[in-house]
Amino acid sequence: MSALSTLNSVAFTAFGQDIKWSDMIGNTIGLAALALGWRRSIWTWPAQLLSGVVLIAAYASAELSGGVGKQFLVILVALWGWRQWSRGSRQAQDGSIAVRFATWKERGLLIGGAVLGTLAVGGLFTLYPSLSWSPWADAYIFVGTLVAMVAQARGLIEFWFAWLLVDIVGVPLAFSSGLAFSGLVYVIYFALVLWGMRDWWLRSRTPVLKGAPA
Repeated sequence: MSALSTLNSVAFTAFGQDIKWSDMIGNTIGLAALALGWRRSIWTWPAQLLSGVVLIAAYASAELSGGVGKQFLVILVALWGWRQWSRGSRQAQDGSIAVRFATWKERGLLIGGAVLGTLAVGGLFTLYPSLSWSPWADAYIFVGTLVAMVAQARGLIEFWFAWLLVDIVGVPLAFSSGLAFSGLVYVIYFALVLWGMRDWWLRSRTPVLKGAPA
């Protein structure tokens, strides 16, 4: 049995749902990445990168080509975010990454990018049904995840709001796709996002040291 077959084999069954190793491992690492992001640790990015690599196998086994494509982009954005936080020129007085609310212009760009991106990706998935059996929901999560990661890389508190909106669609889609562990993780994400949002909002009040390495 190949490593990929082993990764996509069933780890256990719970409540009538088969839990695959790839789904469980990838999303567990993803949870760790979100917790690290909450703590504003630069290690959130390599964790997101590793999670993306493992989840490619999970989405491929569920025949969600859009999900596979999303994970490839997650890996690229994780590399970019890692570089952004490594080269940051502003940090809070406690030595962590400084966070802030986005300007209205930045919010407009994020929302506009999300809407146009969802329309473009959803149209592509609809045109080529083999890419996804749930084109618009898959496109929504695909683009929403990327918007959230871009906002996180820039230290914007709105990144948490983006994750909340992704969770609303991600939970039912994951369960209906046979990725039960992903669905469970999205529920846990929801709780972590609420806590993280509060923490980043409080941290946005922390004075910033200009010119300090992140």
